[in-house]
Amino acid sequence: MPSITGNLVTSGLPDFRQGALWLRTLLVVNLVMVLSVLAANRDWAHLFIEFIEIAALLEPVLLVNLVVFSLISDWITPLPRRTGWAMFLLLSLLVTAAVHGFFVAMQWTQIGLGRTAMWSVVVTYLLLVWFDLVVRAQSPALAEARLMALTVRIRPHFLFNTLNAVLGVMRSEPKRAESALEELSDLFRVLMRENRTLVPLSEEIAVARQYLNLERLRLGDRIQVQWDMASCPPDPLVPPLMLQPLLENAVYHGIEPSTQPGDILIRCEQVNNRVRLELSNNLATDNRHAQGNQMALANIRERLLLFFQLEAVMTTGIHEGRFHVLIEFPYRRHVAS
Repeated sequence: MPSITGNLVTSGLPDFRQGALWLRTLLVVNLVMVLSVLAANRDWAHLFIEFIEIAALLEPVLLVNLVVFSLISDWITPLPRRTGWAMFLLLSLLVTAAVHGFFVAMQWTQIGLGRTAMWSVVVTYLLLVWFDLVVRAQSPALAEARLMALTVRIRPHFLFNTLNAVLGVMRSEPKRAESALEELSDLFRVLMRENRTLVPLSEEIAVARQYLNLERLRLGDRIQVQWDMASCPPDPLVPPLMLQPLLENAVYHGIEPSTQPGDILIRCEQVNNRVRLELSNNLATDNRHAQGNQMALANIRERLLLFFQLEAVMTTGIHEGRFHVLIEFPYRRHVAS
Protein backbone atom coordinates (compact mmCIF):
# COMPACT_ATOMS: atom_id res chain seq x y z
CA MET A 1 0.00 0.00 0.00
CA PRO A 2 1.38 3.48 -0.84
CA SER A 3 3.30 5.12 1.98
CA ILE A 4 3.20 8.64 3.34
CA THR A 5 6.07 9.68 1.12
CA GLY A 6 3.76 9.52 -1.87
CA ASN A 7 5.95 8.96 -4.88
CA LEU A 8 8.81 7.67 -2.71
CA VAL A 9 8.77 4.53 -0.64
CA THR A 10 10.72 3.84 2.50
CA SER A 11 13.35 1.80 0.61
CA GLY A 12 14.42 4.92 -1.26
CA LEU A 13 13.23 3.62 -4.65
CA PRO A 14 10.93 5.98 -6.56
CA ASP A 15 7.41 5.00 -7.59
CA PHE A 16 7.28 6.05 -11.24
CA ARG A 17 3.48 5.77 -11.42
CA GLN A 18 3.17 9.32 -10.09
CA GLY A 19 2.50 11.95 -12.75
CA ALA A 20 4.24 14.61 -10.67
CA LEU A 21 7.37 12.45 -10.66
CA TRP A 22 7.28 12.26 -14.47
CA LEU A 23 7.06 16.04 -14.71
CA ARG A 24 10.00 16.62 -12.40
CA THR A 25 12.03 13.92 -14.16
CA LEU A 26 11.45 15.52 -17.57
CA LEU A 27 12.37 18.95 -16.24
CA VAL A 28 15.56 17.72 -14.56
CA VAL A 29 16.71 15.64 -17.56
CA ASN A 30 16.13 18.49 -20.00
CA LEU A 31 17.99 20.87 -17.71
CA VAL A 32 20.93 18.44 -17.56
CA MET A 33 20.92 18.17 -21.37
CA VAL A 34 20.96 21.95 -21.77
CA LEU A 35 23.84 22.34 -19.31
CA SER A 36 25.81 19.53 -20.99
CA VAL A 37 25.40 21.05 -24.44
CA LEU A 38 26.39 24.48 -23.10
CA ALA A 39 29.50 23.04 -21.42
CA ALA A 40 30.64 21.09 -24.49
CA ASN A 41 29.80 23.57 -27.22
CA ARG A 42 31.36 27.01 -27.57
CA ASP A 43 29.80 27.64 -30.96
CA TRP A 44 26.45 29.28 -30.25
CA ALA A 45 25.38 28.83 -33.86
CA HIS A 46 25.39 25.03 -33.52
CA LEU A 47 24.25 24.86 -29.89
CA PHE A 48 20.52 24.74 -30.64
CA ILE A 49 20.97 22.22 -33.46
CA GLU A 50 23.02 19.89 -31.25
CA PHE A 51 20.47 20.11 -28.45
CA ILE A 52 17.64 19.20 -30.85
CA GLU A 53 19.61 16.23 -32.21
CA ILE A 54 20.29 14.88 -28.72
CA ALA A 55 16.77 15.58 -27.43
CA ALA A 56 15.16 13.94 -30.48
CA LEU A 57 16.68 10.62 -29.38
CA LEU A 58 16.89 10.98 -25.60
CA GLU A 59 13.32 12.23 -25.09
CA PRO A 60 11.76 9.05 -26.58
CA VAL A 61 14.29 6.95 -24.64
CA LEU A 62 13.32 8.76 -21.44
CA LEU A 63 9.58 8.42 -22.05
CA VAL A 64 9.80 4.71 -22.85
CA ASN A 65 11.94 4.22 -19.73
CA LEU A 66 9.33 6.01 -17.61
CA VAL A 67 6.55 3.83 -19.04
CA VAL A 68 8.52 0.63 -18.36
CA PHE A 69 9.49 1.79 -14.86
CA SER A 70 5.83 2.58 -14.14
CA LEU A 71 4.72 -0.88 -15.21
CA ILE A 72 7.22 -2.69 -13.00
CA SER A 73 7.16 -0.34 -9.98
CA ASP A 74 5.01 -2.73 -7.93
CA TRP A 75 7.65 -5.43 -8.39
CA ILE A 76 10.82 -3.36 -7.97
CA THR A 77 9.98 -0.90 -5.16
CA PRO A 78 9.79 -3.60 -2.42
CA LEU A 79 13.34 -4.75 -3.29
CA PRO A 80 16.40 -3.66 -1.30
CA ARG A 81 17.83 -0.38 -2.50
CA ARG A 82 20.97 -1.76 -4.20
CA THR A 83 19.03 -4.51 -5.96
CA GLY A 84 16.38 -2.04 -7.07
CA TRP A 85 18.97 0.40 -8.38
CA ALA A 86 20.68 -2.39 -10.34
CA MET A 87 17.34 -3.41 -11.86
CA PHE A 88 16.51 0.16 -12.88
CA LEU A 89 19.95 0.63 -14.48
CA LEU A 90 19.76 -2.70 -16.33
CA LEU A 91 16.27 -1.96 -17.63
CA SER A 92 17.43 1.50 -18.67
CA LEU A 93 20.22 -0.04 -20.77
CA LEU A 94 17.86 -2.57 -22.40
CA VAL A 95 15.25 0.06 -23.21
CA THR A 96 17.91 2.42 -24.55
CA ALA A 97 19.35 -0.28 -26.82
CA ALA A 98 15.88 -1.15 -28.16
CA VAL A 99 14.86 2.46 -28.85
CA HIS A 100 18.27 3.31 -30.34
CA GLY A 101 18.10 0.26 -32.61
CA PHE A 102 14.68 1.38 -33.85
CA PHE A 103 15.93 4.92 -34.53
CA VAL A 104 18.97 3.59 -36.43
CA ALA A 105 16.79 1.25 -38.50
CA MET A 106 14.54 4.19 -39.41
CA GLN A 107 17.63 6.34 -40.11
CA TRP A 108 16.40 8.97 -37.63
CA THR A 109 19.69 9.43 -35.77
CA GLN A 110 23.44 9.32 -36.25
CA ILE A 111 24.29 9.30 -32.54
CA GLY A 112 26.13 6.14 -31.53
CA LEU A 113 24.73 3.54 -29.14
CA GLY A 114 27.62 4.01 -26.70
CA ARG A 115 26.95 7.71 -26.27
CA THR A 116 23.20 7.15 -25.92
CA ALA A 117 23.68 4.34 -23.38
CA MET A 118 26.09 6.48 -21.38
CA TRP A 119 23.53 9.30 -21.27
CA SER A 120 20.80 6.90 -20.20
CA VAL A 121 22.80 5.25 -17.40
CA VAL A 122 24.16 8.54 -16.06
CA VAL A 123 20.73 10.19 -16.05
CA THR A 124 19.06 7.16 -14.42
CA TYR A 125 21.75 6.98 -11.76
CA LEU A 126 21.53 10.70 -11.00
CA LEU A 127 17.74 10.44 -10.71
CA LEU A 128 18.00 7.53 -8.29
CA VAL A 129 20.55 9.43 -6.18
CA TRP A 130 18.32 12.51 -6.20
CA PHE A 131 15.22 10.58 -5.10
CA ASP A 132 17.20 8.84 -2.37
CA LEU A 133 18.39 12.21 -1.06
CA VAL A 134 14.81 13.50 -1.11
CA VAL A 135 13.68 10.53 1.01
CA ARG A 136 16.45 11.19 3.54
CA ALA A 137 15.67 14.91 3.61
CA GLN A 138 11.96 14.25 4.14
CA SER A 139 12.42 12.08 7.23
CA PRO A 140 12.51 15.01 9.74
CA ALA A 141 9.59 16.62 7.92
CA LEU A 142 7.56 13.43 8.22
CA ALA A 143 8.16 13.24 11.96
CA GLU A 144 7.19 16.89 12.38
CA ALA A 145 4.09 16.45 10.22
CA ARG A 146 2.95 13.44 12.23
CA LEU A 147 3.47 15.33 15.50
CA MET A 148 1.41 18.21 14.16
CA ALA A 149 -1.29 15.77 13.07
CA LEU A 150 -1.45 14.24 16.56
CA THR A 151 -1.79 17.63 18.25
CA VAL A 152 -4.33 19.11 15.85
CA ARG A 153 -6.21 15.94 15.06
CA ILE A 154 -8.67 16.11 17.94
CA ARG A 155 -9.28 19.00 20.32
CA PRO A 156 -9.19 18.56 24.11
CA HIS A 157 -12.69 20.05 24.44
CA PHE A 158 -14.08 17.11 22.44
CA LEU A 159 -12.80 14.55 24.95
CA PHE A 160 -13.98 16.66 27.90
CA ASN A 161 -17.45 17.21 26.44
CA THR A 162 -17.84 13.57 25.39
CA LEU A 163 -16.98 12.26 28.85
CA ASN A 164 -19.42 14.74 30.39
CA ALA A 165 -22.11 13.57 27.98
CA VAL A 166 -21.41 9.93 28.87
CA LEU A 167 -21.72 10.74 32.58
CA GLY A 168 -25.00 12.50 31.86
CA VAL A 169 -26.64 9.40 30.36
CA MET A 170 -24.88 6.75 32.41
CA ARG A 171 -27.76 6.27 34.85
CA SER A 172 -30.69 6.79 32.52
CA GLU A 173 -29.21 4.97 29.48
CA PRO A 174 -26.38 2.71 30.66
CA LYS A 175 -26.20 0.76 27.38
CA ARG A 176 -25.87 3.96 25.38
CA ALA A 177 -23.13 5.17 27.72
CA GLU A 178 -21.28 1.86 27.40
CA SER A 179 -21.55 1.97 23.60
CA ALA A 180 -20.25 5.56 23.59
CA LEU A 181 -17.22 4.61 25.68
CA GLU A 182 -16.46 1.72 23.33
CA GLU A 183 -16.69 4.03 20.31
CA LEU A 184 -14.48 6.59 22.06
CA SER A 185 -11.90 3.89 22.77
CA ASP A 186 -11.99 2.69 19.15
CA LEU A 187 -11.67 6.24 17.88
CA PHE A 188 -8.61 7.02 19.97
CA ARG A 189 -7.05 3.69 18.99
CA VAL A 190 -7.29 4.80 15.36
CA LEU A 191 -5.98 8.27 16.18
CA MET A 192 -2.87 6.97 17.93
CA ARG A 193 -1.83 4.28 15.48
CA GLU A 194 0.93 4.65 12.90
CA ASN A 195 -0.71 6.40 9.96
CA ARG A 196 2.00 6.18 7.31
CA THR A 197 -0.02 4.45 4.59
CA LEU A 198 -3.12 5.26 2.60
CA VAL A 199 -6.31 3.61 3.85
CA PRO A 200 -9.59 2.63 2.15
CA LEU A 201 -12.26 5.31 2.18
CA SER A 202 -14.61 2.84 3.88
CA GLU A 203 -12.34 2.87 6.95
CA GLU A 204 -12.36 6.66 6.99
CA ILE A 205 -16.16 6.66 6.80
CA ALA A 206 -16.37 4.20 9.71
CA VAL A 207 -14.14 6.45 11.85
CA ALA A 208 -16.19 9.49 10.81
CA ARG A 209 -19.46 7.80 11.81
CA GLN A 210 -18.01 6.90 15.21
CA TYR A 211 -17.00 10.50 15.75
CA LEU A 212 -20.45 11.78 14.71
CA ASN A 213 -22.18 9.30 17.03
CA LEU A 214 -20.14 10.65 19.94
CA GLU A 215 -20.97 14.25 19.05
CA ARG A 216 -24.68 13.38 18.79
CA LEU A 217 -24.51 12.22 22.39
CA ARG A 218 -24.43 15.86 23.47
CA LEU A 219 -25.72 17.76 20.42
CA GLY A 220 -28.51 15.34 19.51
CA ASP A 221 -30.55 16.09 16.40
CA ARG A 222 -28.76 19.40 15.88
CA ILE A 223 -26.30 17.39 13.76
CA GLN A 224 -27.79 16.46 10.39
CA VAL A 225 -25.46 14.58 8.05
CA GLN A 226 -26.02 13.64 4.41
CA TRP A 227 -23.75 11.11 2.70
CA ASP A 228 -23.84 11.37 -1.11
CA MET A 229 -21.71 8.40 -2.19
CA ALA A 230 -23.65 7.13 -5.21
CA SER A 231 -20.98 8.32 -7.67
CA CYS A 232 -17.99 7.37 -5.53
CA PRO A 233 -15.59 4.85 -7.12
CA PRO A 234 -15.07 1.49 -5.38
CA ASP A 235 -13.06 1.93 -2.17
CA PRO A 236 -10.49 4.58 -3.16
CA LEU A 237 -7.35 4.95 -1.06
CA VAL A 238 -7.19 8.17 0.95
CA PRO A 239 -4.84 9.69 3.53
CA PRO A 240 -5.68 8.44 7.03
CA LEU A 241 -7.74 10.68 9.30
CA MET A 242 -8.77 13.04 6.55
CA LEU A 243 -12.55 13.00 7.10
CA GLN A 244 -12.65 13.15 10.90
CA PRO A 245 -10.80 16.51 11.26
CA LEU A 246 -13.02 18.01 8.54
CA LEU A 247 -16.15 16.83 10.33
CA GLU A 248 -14.80 18.11 13.64
CA ASN A 249 -14.27 21.50 12.01
CA ALA A 250 -17.83 21.44 10.70
CA VAL A 251 -19.23 20.65 14.16
CA TYR A 252 -16.94 23.03 16.02
CA HIS A 253 -17.40 26.02 13.70
CA GLY A 254 -20.82 25.47 12.16
CA ILE A 255 -23.09 23.55 14.52
CA GLU A 256 -21.83 23.95 18.08
CA PRO A 257 -21.87 27.79 18.19
CA SER A 258 -25.45 27.91 16.85
CA THR A 259 -28.69 27.09 18.66
CA GLN A 260 -30.27 25.94 15.39
CA PRO A 261 -29.78 22.52 13.74
CA GLY A 262 -26.96 22.38 11.23
CA ASP A 263 -26.34 20.08 8.32
CA ILE A 264 -23.16 18.58 6.92
CA LEU A 265 -22.96 17.27 3.35
CA ILE A 266 -20.27 14.80 2.30
CA ARG A 267 -20.09 14.01 -1.41
CA CYS A 268 -17.69 11.74 -3.28
CA GLU A 269 -17.43 11.22 -7.02
CA GLN A 270 -14.99 10.07 -9.68
CA VAL A 271 -13.93 12.45 -12.44
CA ASN A 272 -11.80 10.67 -15.03
CA ASN A 273 -9.04 9.02 -12.98
CA ARG A 274 -9.39 11.32 -9.99
CA VAL A 275 -11.50 11.32 -6.85
CA ARG A 276 -13.37 14.44 -5.79
CA LEU A 277 -14.33 14.60 -2.13
CA GLU A 278 -16.43 17.57 -1.03
CA LEU A 279 -17.60 18.51 2.45
CA SER A 280 -19.81 21.50 3.20
CA ASN A 281 -21.56 22.79 6.31
CA ASN A 282 -23.55 25.79 7.39
CA LEU A 283 -21.35 28.44 8.98
CA ALA A 284 -22.21 30.14 12.26
CA THR A 285 -22.19 33.94 12.18
CA ASP A 286 -20.07 34.08 15.34
CA ASN A 287 -16.92 32.20 14.34
CA ARG A 288 -14.57 32.62 17.28
CA HIS A 289 -12.33 29.69 16.37
CA ALA A 290 -11.11 30.71 12.92
CA GLN A 291 -7.44 30.21 13.81
CA GLY A 292 -8.02 26.62 14.91
CA ASN A 293 -9.93 26.04 11.72
CA GLN A 294 -6.98 27.19 9.60
CA MET A 295 -4.54 25.02 11.60
CA ALA A 296 -6.59 21.88 10.99
CA LEU A 297 -6.99 22.65 7.28
CA ALA A 298 -3.26 23.35 6.95
CA ASN A 299 -2.54 20.01 8.60
CA ILE A 300 -4.73 18.14 6.10
CA ARG A 301 -3.20 20.04 3.19
CA GLU A 302 0.31 19.10 4.41
CA ARG A 303 -0.56 15.41 4.63
CA LEU A 304 -2.11 15.49 1.15
CA LEU A 305 1.16 16.91 -0.13
CA LEU A 306 3.19 14.20 1.63
CA PHE A 307 1.04 11.40 0.20
CA PHE A 308 0.29 12.68 -3.31
CA GLN A 309 2.93 15.37 -3.90
CA LEU A 310 1.63 17.81 -6.54
CA GLU A 311 -1.23 15.58 -7.69
CA ALA A 312 -3.61 16.47 -4.85
CA VAL A 313 -5.53 19.75 -4.71
CA MET A 314 -7.44 21.14 -1.74
CA THR A 315 -9.55 24.29 -1.98
CA THR A 316 -11.75 25.99 0.61
CA GLY A 317 -14.28 28.77 0.41
CA ILE A 318 -17.54 30.25 1.68
CA HIS A 319 -20.59 30.34 -0.58
CA GLU A 320 -24.13 31.30 0.40
CA GLY A 321 -23.48 30.92 4.11
CA ARG A 322 -21.82 27.52 3.81
CA PHE A 323 -18.19 26.54 4.21
CA HIS A 324 -16.94 24.26 1.43
CA VAL A 325 -13.86 22.02 1.32
CA LEU A 326 -13.03 20.34 -1.99
CA ILE A 327 -10.25 17.75 -2.22
CA GLU A 328 -9.11 16.11 -5.47
CA PHE A 329 -6.53 13.35 -5.67
CA PRO A 330 -5.57 10.40 -7.94
CA TYR A 331 -7.83 7.37 -7.79
CA ARG A 332 -6.10 4.28 -6.45
CA ARG A 333 -8.35 1.37 -5.63
CA HIS A 334 -7.83 -0.63 -2.46
CA VAL A 335 -6.94 -4.25 -3.15
CA ALA A 336 -7.74 -6.56 -0.24
CA SER A 337 -4.76 -8.67 0.82
